[in-house]
Amino acid sequence: MAVPEYSKARRMAQKAYRQDMVARRNPYLQVLDEILSMWDIMGETDLGLIEIPISQIVGTKTVGRTRAFAGNFMPLLPENSEFAEKWSALYRSHLEEGIREPVIACEFLNCYYIIEGNKRVSVLKFSGAVSLPGYVTRIIPAPGDSPELKIYYEYMDFYKASRINSIYFSREGSFDRLCRLLGKEPGEAWNEDERKAFTSAFSRFSEIYEEKGGEKLPVTPGDGFLLYLNIYGFGGMLDKSMDRLRREVSLLWPDLEALASAGSVRLITRPGEEDSGASLVKKLIVQPAESGSALLGKILPSARPRLTAGFIHYGTIYTSGWTYAHDLGRLYLEESLKEQVSVKVYDGLKNTEDSLAAIEQAIGEGCQVIFTTSARFLEASIRACIRHPEIRILNCSLNTYSGHLRTYYGRLYEAKFLVGLLAGILSDSGRIGYIADFPFPGSTASINAFSLGVQMVCPDAKVLLAWSSEKEGNPQKRLVEAGVDLIAGADMLAPSHSPRPYGLYRPKGECGGVNLASSIWHWGKFYQRILQTILNGNWGRTASEISGDSINYWWGLSSGLIDVIVSKSVPARSVQLMEMVKNQIINESFHIFSGDIRDQQNVLRTPGGIPLSPPQIVRMDWLAANVEGRMPRPEDLTEEAAQMMAAQEIFLGKEGSP
Repeated sequence: MAVPEYSKARRMAQKAYRQDMVARRNPYLQVLDEILSMWDIMGETDLGLIEIPISQIVGTKTVGRTRAFAGNFMPLLPENSEFAEKWSALYRSHLEEGIREPVIACEFLNCYYIIEGNKRVSVLKFSGAVSLPGYVTRIIPAPGDSPELKIYYEYMDFYKASRINSIYFSREGSFDRLCRLLGKEPGEAWNEDERKAFTSAFSRFSEIYEEKGGEKLPVTPGDGFLLYLNIYGFGGMLDKSMDRLRREVSLLWPDLEALASAGSVRLITRPGEEDSGASLVKKLIVQPAESGSALLGKILPSARPRLTAGFIHYGTIYTSGWTYAHDLGRLYLEESLKEQVSVKVYDGLKNTEDSLAAIEQAIGEGCQVIFTTSARFLEASIRACIRHPEIRILNCSLNTYSGHLRTYYGRLYEAKFLVGLLAGILSDSGRIGYIADFPFPGSTASINAFSLGVQMVCPDAKVLLAWSSEKEGNPQKRLVEAGVDLIAGADMLAPSHSPRPYGLYRPKGECGGVNLASSIWHWGKFYQRILQTILNGNWGRTASEISGDSINYWWGLSSGLIDVIVSKSVPARSVQLMEMVKNQIINESFHIFSGDIRDQQNVLRTPGGIPLSPPQIVRMDWLAANVEGRMPRPEDLTEEAAQMMAAQEIFLGKEGSP
């Protein structure tokens, strides 16, 4: 006779069956034999007796008995069936002495398919078990280029070292990042204590993740756990109470939702664009009719609020040209808003810990707005935003999603195109060097825009690409040896007693050169505009943020954030041509990434000549046909560059609104 629990389990099966039918999905268990018929299989390996996470058991090996279960492994057959009696007997046995006999299963792409023991799985899943023992054979697909296969092969390497099968990810590179966040090198063997500690920590996180409805998000619990570790770290996690973990996950939840919504990034491409959706009610409130009080307000203006802004810098103005450029922006800000804004500077910082301490110090000293001016400080900025939601924190990086943090950068590629145009005119050899810094989002667009500028005036010229962040040093020497007569290098250098060339220059010797032109940053224009917006009361949670997008200010030539300076030695006619193209870019009558643009494999990247969208430009992962060189591999980068890239990659957004 069937136990009452069988009827409850059957109702769960019938509900899942109906939902799958409405969604036009297969309402029964998946059948591995049917799935394998569509894959190239490389081989099998015996994993032996292991603990199988029940959440990862999705079906059966063969079609037999498939229709006895719904897709959630709950029973579909009637209560008066022989199947129901056997299920009920197994359930009673589980309550009395537990189910100890291992199942037999196959694992494929980190999903498990039962060969023997379907009813055991059903009973244990109904009873809320987390895992069960099983003898498992892994079926290995042939390697391929799809993200699914790449992630699975990364998982197999991780499993070989850790013997952990409870965590999985939806993004490539996540298993290596997990190891590094745990203080281990990828491929380094785990001991039993490390496995137990990790399994316990991940289990606690997964419980909270499920409590908050994480199963409804289109990301894995592992994706969420990786984000948690990046913000809070692993140390001490097992010592935290569940209540504290719940608070931490709750604070992190907006970032998890942003990740789940594909990490969309709203690119604000011009000043004021973020305010374009201001409601008519607000406009009526802030622009009342002429009344007595309004006229009095004009005669006796109310006191303006005063803000304190903090600047968190990597290095100092004497060691970093990047920091020097931002500090010039800070000086501009102080001059333009000196009656309303006071500024504090925290520099000489090197890493996440330094920057996080500086942010906490800035908040303690009264800063209401904080600009962290390096992508190195992205992680610290997000941590601080979670801890201090009342503080406005902005990080200088591009295409980064976060439910808490706004970021800012500039469309540097517009200025790079103009410098490339001049390089094409001024080159005698048709071989021009380009020294790129870090392979961040947007850097590829700058390389390609420079190359297209060269191509516009010198179609046969080549741009030779080198990276200053690679382990192999002295990129200028390598480019000169390759025959270039012009080099485009760093845009801004720190003040120095031994000046070096920057921007576009004609090289002389190993380090010297004659400056010709350079793209430049006017960060003060951005800082002044943002703080003026806050002072005017127009900073708030925008519709974009409410809908799950992250805000990334991405201004260009038209805003004055970036520009080009040119040496007097450059012919006036060449400068005139550059200015004409610059004006066309500003008024949007000319789009840099439009027309017939092909990559190094001669693939057309602009079908129909249609201009690329802003998200396509940001996420560009190809090099133009006239570029000689490649994007650096992680193993080619210096340790600092590799760490920066790994930290930012966790928060990379996907294509969002233009």
